[in-house]
Amino acid sequence: MTLTKKVKDQLIKALLGKASVPRGLFELNQYFRLYGPINFKHERGDGGNTIAISTNYRFGSIVTSGMTAEELEKNIKDAILTSFSIPSSFAKEAGVCRVGDKQGEYAIA
Repeated sequence: MTLTKKVKDQLIKALLGKASVPRGLFELNQYFRLYGPINFKHERGDGGNTIAISTNYRFGSIVTSGMTAEELEKNIKDAILTSFSIPSSFAKEAGVCRVGDKQGEYAIA
């Protein structure tokens, strides 16, 4: 994520205050309550990167990639937030994390 985006997200958060949260946080919570975790299958891509593709997202597909396991995990979380129009500055409030025994299963904590 670029420095400009980080600053913009933090500025929006500061201006709106803690009482104002993106509607996407409510939609994200509702989605996981109704449908459960979002599962991802991992495939090897060109150049050694790993591509993660959602297998059960109700509104299309979520696709992202990463060169390392840590980068892929971070990118999956960011892609989930993006699909619900949640700025990255609200990642902590969203609480998206890997759950269960499966490698690619994500939900809110």
